[in-house]
Amino acid sequence: MTKPKLPTLFIPHGGGPCFFMEPMPGFPPTLWNGMANFLRAIPSMIGTKPKAVLVISAHWECVEPTVLAPEKFELLYDYYGFPAHTYQLTYPASGARNIASRIQTLLEQTGLTSQQEHKRGLDHGVFIPFKLIYPDADIPIVQLSLLNDLDPARHITLGRALAPLRSEGVLIVGSGLSYHNLRDFFRPYAIADEASVQFDTWLGNAITATPATRENALIHWQQAPGAKACHPRSEHLLPLMVVAGAAGESSGKITYRESLMGKMVSAYQFG
Repeated sequence: MTKPKLPTLFIPHGGGPCFFMEPMPGFPPTLWNGMANFLRAIPSMIGTKPKAVLVISAHWECVEPTVLAPEKFELLYDYYGFPAHTYQLTYPASGARNIASRIQTLLEQTGLTSQQEHKRGLDHGVFIPFKLIYPDADIPIVQLSLLNDLDPARHITLGRALAPLRSEGVLIVGSGLSYHNLRDFFRPYAIADEASVQFDTWLGNAITATPATRENALIHWQQAPGAKACHPRSEHLLPLMVVAGAAGESSGKITYRESLMGKMVSAYQFG
């Protein structure tokens, strides 16, 4: 009997440790509440507890795809200027070396060489959202790096190689932001606000299109209206390419959409 496929997800991970502190002075006290509530609702939305989670975070880039697979994780507090208590946050998730090895086998079968890493900590693109998604840290995690050439087509290819994991109880999650221009994010700027609406609308249409149309659109995302204004650098968008590649023929849908300080931010699910 064939196991049902788990979906693949693209989620926003907010700004630094935003869900575990008060918003900075001058910002609405409920700024991150909607996003936090969405992240907490993911287990119910999926409906099945995965045996492991594979996370592709915007905050790790390597020359070759690299799998992080220690037995126990340290945390990498890769954010700066936040309250002292946010550098004491914990997330005692275990690794899954069998899943890490399986990932490398799948990559090798499609002609992709890869590396393993055991010393790096989980970055905040992983442990911050997963403290809300699976707060008990009772599901093993494997993290996979982005490629530092930031080529969208290569990241879709990378995702395609990972697709069999969906039938093996592994939840594949891309953690980034559909809008990531930090210079403009937190200031009222009508041109940037409009660019975010244009790009978010285009991206939503691309995600909900047929798989072939979707992949072609994502490969050429820089041609979209507002694209470069929303992503001066693409690392926060590329986890979406990986999970879209892993989606195969599964349809896509918008699972979260919110205006934060005038900038549109969305999340997506495939399957």
